[in-house]
Amino acid sequence: MAVYDREAAVAYANRWWNDYNPAYPKFAVDCTNYVSQCLRAGGAPMWGSPNRERGWWIGGGNWSFSWSVSHSLRWYLAGSQRGLTAKRVQSAGELEPGDIISYDFEGDGVFNHTTIVTSKRDGVPYVNAHTYNVRDRHWAYKDSYAWRPDATYIFWKINDRFD
Repeated sequence: MAVYDREAAVAYANRWWNDYNPAYPKFAVDCTNYVSQCLRAGGAPMWGSPNRERGWWIGGGNWSFSWSVSHSLRWYLAGSQRGLTAKRVQSAGELEPGDIISYDFEGDGVFNHTTIVTSKRDGVPYVNAHTYNVRDRHWAYKDSYAWRPDATYIFWKINDRFD
């Protein structure tokens, strides 16, 4: 059984928030790739290779859709029962460093951004992200050009133990 090391995930997030680890591919829309790297640094186990539509993984010059696409990671986490798993919680305040948030800025059901929680202040999570690289940003992203009043969020509590 693998254990999720939240501190290692956050340390990775803070090391690479404004740079790109050459051990991984870089995408034009890099948010989910970056968050996946953080989760992996925390020990989240991969599975599903070589099927890009299955599991959560990277390797051999290829990767699953859930590794690199926000909407795919959202659906992977909603149903995963092995490898990287998470529980959906109702509020941002329930998250802790190492957890992640899926964003649907337009409220149209398509999730287009992913962040990782790197700190909490007064019960409020702050996040890091790529694409437009940010460190220690308020989780709601209301100061972002992408945010809309209809934005919806899914809060993911990464399981501390993996099968």
